[in-house]
Amino acid sequence: FLACFLMRLITDSKVKLKYQHLITNSFVECNRLLKWCPAPDCHHVVKVQYPDAKPVRCKCGRQFCFNCGENWHDPVKCKWLRKWIKKCDDDSETSNWIAANTKECPKCHVTIEKDGGCNHMVCRNQNCKAEFCWVCLGPWEPHGSAWYNCNRYNEDDAKAARDAQERSRAALQRYLFYCNRYMNHMQSLRFEHKLYAQVKQKMEEMQQHNMSWIEVQFLKKAVDVLCQCRSTLMFTYVFAFYLKKNNQSIIFENNQADLENATEVLSGYLERDISQDSLQDIKQKVQDKYRYCESRRRVLLQHVHEGYDKDLWEYIED
Repeated sequence: FLACFLMRLITDSKVKLKYQHLITNSFVECNRLLKWCPAPDCHHVVKVQYPDAKPVRCKCGRQFCFNCGENWHDPVKCKWLRKWIKKCDDDSETSNWIAANTKECPKCHVTIEKDGGCNHMVCRNQNCKAEFCWVCLGPWEPHGSAWYNCNRYNEDDAKAARDAQERSRAALQRYLFYCNRYMNHMQSLRFEHKLYAQVKQKMEEMQQHNMSWIEVQFLKKAVDVLCQCRSTLMFTYVFAFYLKKNNQSIIFENNQADLENATEVLSGYLERDISQDSLQDIKQKVQDKYRYCESRRRVLLQHVHEGYDKDLWEYIED
């Protein structure tokens, strides 16, 4: 009633429109069953019966997770996806350069860049000021003050510092392994969305060769499956990054590898072979492969969700 009363008092149409938007947004944000569509320039609201982490589709065509608002990300849970996105935002631009050009102070672990030839390093952290050798990471004092070719690789304290450095580098390399594969599938997914135009042209060609509209729909279906598999594979690398090794994780990785191989073959068929092979050969190859991809994707997702239900997964807290 107060909102209606205020609306009657407002005479400026622009102010009235802004107030309406404010009231509407407040209503949506406070209702657990409503969520704004995250697509750019879309002003639709999606309503569900039960608030949950599940895929919903807006009238504009955008599919997203109702719980977190990101693109639907099965099989990884919202919690881990949020951590991953934050980690990528923090690490992705600088991680390669850091790995190649810096080391950590063996005392306070601040990252240090070597900007000269001298191996005598002084940590610039005002609360540390540790002096150490760039080569072995051991204390500088035993090395002397002159130019020194470090030969103290067996010092216990230097070894401990190097071990800590190696662990840090190994963690970075592990992150890059999963990040590169995640980004590769994301990029491939963008490219393969463009396949629809190419496939549409091929479908029209096929119809000119006495194939019916229904008979050529297998090509669109194949691109649909390809994009689904790319999306699933992309998020399997987020899931795998936080996963501890056990027997179930090995099964998961085998399922992931099988789906990945089949997806690449299907992608090759659609990008190259549809413009080269005979129509009948295309149809047989593409149908067989997309059905196999569908089957392997289903197996992978069922295994992950079975692991959730039976509490089989153990996680690495990053």
